[in-house]
Amino acid sequence: MKTFNKFKFILIFSVILSACTTMKKLDVEVYETSADGNKLSVVDQPATAQSAVSIQLLPQQKFQTITGIGGSFTEASAYLLNKLSKENRKKIIDAYFGPDGAKYSLTRTHINSCDFSVSNYSYAPVEEDMELAHFSIEEDQDDIIPFIKEAMEASEDGFKIISSPWTAPPWMKDNKNWVGGKLLPKYNDTWALFFSKYIDAYKAEGIDIWAVTVENEPLGNGNNWESMHYTPDEMTNFVQHHLGPKLEADGKTHVKILGYDQNREHLGEWVDSMYKDEGTSKYFAGTAIHWYASTYEVFPEELQHAHQKAPNKHIIQSEACVDAEVPKWQDDKWYWSKEATDWGWDWAPEEDKKYHPKYVPVYRYARDIIGCLNNWVDGWVDWNMVLDKQGGPNWFKNWCVAPVIVDPDKDEVYFTPLYYTLSHFSRYIRPGATRIGLQNSDDSLLVTAAQNPDGSIAVVALNQEKEAKTITLSLGESETEINISAQALQTIVIPSIN
Repeated sequence: MKTFNKFKFILIFSVILSACTTMKKLDVEVYETSADGNKLSVVDQPATAQSAVSIQLLPQQKFQTITGIGGSFTEASAYLLNKLSKENRKKIIDAYFGPDGAKYSLTRTHINSCDFSVSNYSYAPVEEDMELAHFSIEEDQDDIIPFIKEAMEASEDGFKIISSPWTAPPWMKDNKNWVGGKLLPKYNDTWALFFSKYIDAYKAEGIDIWAVTVENEPLGNGNNWESMHYTPDEMTNFVQHHLGPKLEADGKTHVKILGYDQNREHLGEWVDSMYKDEGTSKYFAGTAIHWYASTYEVFPEELQHAHQKAPNKHIIQSEACVDAEVPKWQDDKWYWSKEATDWGWDWAPEEDKKYHPKYVPVYRYARDIIGCLNNWVDGWVDWNMVLDKQGGPNWFKNWCVAPVIVDPDKDEVYFTPLYYTLSHFSRYIRPGATRIGLQNSDDSLLVTAAQNPDGSIAVVALNQEKEAKTITLSLGESETEINISAQALQTIVIPSIN
């Protein structure tokens, strides 16, 4: 009996030893942005942290295909670029779109003016112009269009553009105002024609529009800046009977229509209307969402419901920013501090205060993108790419923060930590990537992973703790140990496994 036990022990030990010795070294490249000063820096630190995390990648588990990640072409940003030197203008555009920059792949712009315009304007200012004979995008010729064209020149892989109206021209609305009100039914077909003419006008400039949203923030914005209201059924009816058929008749079925385009907490009721049956869902390619109901809570139940309702439709985060804040100039520490909040901090009822804590701006972005990707969102778009030290220009004085802040009077540029945060995702998770499964032993370390079309895998991890962690990353029979700094965001790139 003793002989048998001894033999059994030797056998088990041999199996364990064999397993250990057959594990191969996993080759990785590691990039880190951290509170202590790393900015998308290449790191190769020995794994010495006592807090260990096991992450096992499961590429056989496949989820959504990624459409892209990026930011928005606004008149405010374009106006500021026009005031900078050619060198700094190029520096910013290359930083966002160039091969050595963030490589933005999904973008957004506004149809007519928005709050981040210098003034109110419409492409159809002539009242009762039912056929839109006077339609013109002249307002965009000096700022937004040159910005987009230079971005196209800088980008090697190209990028997609989503276009969103904040409002129809006031003469089409029941209140005859830029702010609030509804589209009068007699203008349904004229407003649908407006979309078609906009797509054609940009095409004539050499700019293809990939998708349109029906209306930015159809629930309104407190009657503060350009808006136009829809209920879920009103928007569904407009798309089903007017916008969809018009784009189809004009040969524009390649242009996708995204519904909703507001905060995630109400997404369920909108997809229930949009995807009620084959007729209502026919022209919708998906939904667009914002984060302003909470820059802390992702509302995973709403996202999961939207995916289950229509598994083959897009869910795209079309707008996000640190709002209700004047940017801090040349102060990296602020972007890693809890001094910031969002606009809900002031107005949210007591039971909703939990959704609007004072929260680190870098964490807001990283947490949100990771949470969105892990709940079926396939695209994520930031708001303004460039703002000034005040958080504008903005006709409504609705000050916000952008990843790049400029001082046009001194021709100075500040790349905030938010720029590097977004780059961790946009540069390394490319269009056509597939989110893959993983097992993570530490819930406090937020992680997502995607396999790119070239076979490489990008793993993004956020450590919000004030101590470093050691990650044991495994893929099949290969593994490696990586040190992630305290308060840091890391992208771990594994070369092609095809």
